[in-house]
Amino acid sequence: MSILTKYILKKYLLHFFIVLISLELFFVGMDFLQNSKNLPDSANLQFLYLMYNTLFSLFLTLPLSLVFAWVVTLVIFIRNNELVAFSSLGAKRLKIYIPVILSAFSLILMQIMLQMTPVAYSYEQKNKILDGNYFSSMKSDIFLKYNDNFIYFENLYPLKKEAQNIHIYKVVDDDIVETIIAKKAIFQNDKWYIIDAKIVKKPKDLDFQTSKLEVRYEKFLNTLEGFKPKILDNVYESKSNFSILDAISALTLLSEQGVNTDKIRAAIYYETFIPFFIIPLMMMIFAFSSLNRRFFNLGTFTSFSVFGTLVIWGIFFMLHKFSNSGVIKPEFSLLVPLLLWFVISFIIYKKRVGIDA
Repeated sequence: MSILTKYILKKYLLHFFIVLISLELFFVGMDFLQNSKNLPDSANLQFLYLMYNTLFSLFLTLPLSLVFAWVVTLVIFIRNNELVAFSSLGAKRLKIYIPVILSAFSLILMQIMLQMTPVAYSYEQKNKILDGNYFSSMKSDIFLKYNDNFIYFENLYPLKKEAQNIHIYKVVDDDIVETIIAKKAIFQNDKWYIIDAKIVKKPKDLDFQTSKLEVRYEKFLNTLEGFKPKILDNVYESKSNFSILDAISALTLLSEQGVNTDKIRAAIYYETFIPFFIIPLMMMIFAFSSLNRRFFNLGTFTSFSVFGTLVIWGIFFMLHKFSNSGVIKPEFSLLVPLLLWFVISFIIYKKRVGIDA
């Protein structure tokens, strides 16, 4: 790594951490001031609320901080005529911004890795504290399809991995042929174990004189293999987030059942691909900068850079909401606009700067 690259990265990362901490303090502080009256009196729960809110806000502030830090770094370089000095030393534009782009790319990858952990559920956890439900997690009246079965859970406890008052209806050719009723089910070894099940089987051929229901009892039955309680909890919660791993598991299972997976695909695309919208944005900002400050309006450049960043981020956030609500297919609302954004940015950059600059 050259001395020039080390210097640029040192300045950029310093500004990144300053901007990131500032945005985190702003978002978390404003949220705490708005909701402080509704928080429990427990200092421990208030601390947990701040921690979860900080982690949740990180997924919003980190991409923005990467761009804003780049704007700040460029403004300082231009104001101090450092870009002119870099150019005088024979440094091309690629050599100036490629280390920054690679560092931003690495930090985005770290964010995606965080989305694969329980940190992805920080928003849900902070809301539980705010609603006074942190120590209890329950979902009611869940009805789902699994292969040829339709399953009803009256109460689901995702953290305890338990369900109460279960009804399972086996359907063949649009006809209910078997019903399983139980008071309790437990998720263990990647399966749901139904305890003290009552099984009612309808005869295949109905005859008024001879037909009768077959009733038997089983101590343990298992079903819904691989269907994790956390997946059940989030698939049927309209405003819930997913971790990437849980989203992929839910996508696989629900696809096999022929269930609509638009919301899950939207979550996967938004968490794994959309954060990279900052890469062409940072290139565009650099393309519209200037080496010399004499005939360059730094105020206008800064304003348009910040405003443009918020507009682009807002557009992708809005498209995510559309796809999450089922208005538009996630492939058309997220992946296609992201691809177009990369192509348009590349064309504009090529016209203003050139590839070899």
